Amino acid sequence: MNDHSATEHYKRIAEAIRFMLLHQQQQPDLAAVAAAAHYSPFHFQKVFSEYTGVSPKKFQRYLSLNHAKNLLDQQSSLENAAWESGLSGTSRLHDLFVSLEAMTPAEYRNKGADLLIDYSFGTSLFGNVLVASTGKGVCHLAFEDNNEKALAELHAKFPDARFNHQQQPMHTRALHILQHPADSPGTPLKLHLKGTPFQLKVWEALLKIPQGQLCSYRHIAAYTGDAQASRAAGTAIGANPVAFLIPCHRVIRGSGVLGGYRWGLDRKAAILAWETALSGAGSEDEL
Repeated sequence: MNDHSATEHYKRIAEAIRFMLLHQQQQPDLAAVAAAAHYSPFHFQKVFSEYTGVSPKKFQRYLSLNHAKNLLDQQSSLENAAWESGLSGTSRLHDLFVSLEAMTPAEYRNKGADLLIDYSFGTSLFGNVLVASTGKGVCHLAFEDNNEKALAELHAKFPDARFNHQQQPMHTRALHILQHPADSPGTPLKLHLKGTPFQLKVWEALLKIPQGQLCSYRHIAAYTGDAQASRAAGTAIGANPVAFLIPCHRVIRGSGVLGGYRWGLDRKAAILAWETALSGAGSEDEL
């Protein structure tokens, strides 16, 4: 499948997911969801299963409030436990292969002055991405179908940096993790991030949420040492500069509602359901 057709399929699958989210109470059947994505039911079943790893019926189950609540219940005592415990096997991917390094105070203060930032564009199951890096690590990764808009956002974040449109090996490794989260990328990936001490603490907490599990904003706040700082933690989560690799999509409201996502709620739902499937989902009947 070429990049264009893959992107087109993603957009149409995203339409289907958006339709499912809007009509959760009605539990629409296969024909209705397929029509929303402009597919025949048979073709939609095939393409959707290829993209998400599960049938539309099972995906609808993963979108449900009860499913989210069950995942949260599994993590209910997370703030009282060591975050390093129990994260065995492939679920430790981010903990093992992605590490975080803060930019120096001078780099933070000087808006990227003296930094050379290489950037490149790529594709994924969840849309086009822009990935950028300094000599020390990936500093930015964002989902964005419009390349000019994506680049403008990067420039706004580092207005005094020098930019070079050049793919680096760490870009390739970042995309590999995005496309194949159950596989080792070979060489550990470092992130080189611009943020306040509190933001960095929150992003560090996000790296420790295992694939296929969810946390509430309160859990993340507790990791920073202040369980009452849920609102501040939410703001820091929303400012996450590295989509997917720092898995802010795994944080939802304590009620089980997905909450917001700067790259689109339908994309967040798609990633979460995909990760649930990768974490050991079984077969399911047709929708």
